[in-house]
Amino acid sequence: MRLLLTPIFMLTLLAACSSPKTTYYAMNAEPIKPTPVGAKNVRVMVGPVSLPEMIDQPQMVILGNDNQVQVYEYDRWAGSLKSDIGRVIASNIARDLATSNVWNFAQSTQTNFDYQVLVDVQNLQSKPDDSVLVDVLWTVKPVLAKPQSTPLMGRSLVQEKVTGSSIEALVQAQTRAFAKVSQEIAQAIR
Repeated sequence: MRLLLTPIFMLTLLAACSSPKTTYYAMNAEPIKPTPVGAKNVRVMVGPVSLPEMIDQPQMVILGNDNQVQVYEYDRWAGSLKSDIGRVIASNIARDLATSNVWNFAQSTQTNFDYQVLVDVQNLQSKPDDSVLVDVLWTVKPVLAKPQSTPLMGRSLVQEKVTGSSIEALVQAQTRAFAKVSQEIAQAIR
């Protein structure tokens, strides 16, 4: 019996050693800079962010040819995709409005803000060596600034070129696409 277990143990050990390496990715968001003295002091909460269940996964989910969906088991998000999207949008809104008072709902306990931005990602199609398509419904709700005001609603449809066939190039294009969505939201807040 002992002779039989040794080869099985060795094969298991070999299989474990030859597993592909998992690579983790995050969208790049610039740090939010302090607001200059005398600048507009608008406070914005970004989120919650909602995503289609199909792409709300730890693994990269990529749309292939002929409507095929590919799940890349060894290419994963370093954290939550919802949180990454919220972080990128918050960072870019802060830059566009020249205020440091912008928070990501997933990472903040802040309760006093003038506007809340609800983000509903309808579609995130990513095709390596081609493009990223982001379709986002968003709502800017005045909270403390103008509580009786009507929420502003919009839809951003952004297509961004992917410059390369790597997953990293795809994530960079996704980051740029959500930065463009942020610009449209910031424009509505102004």
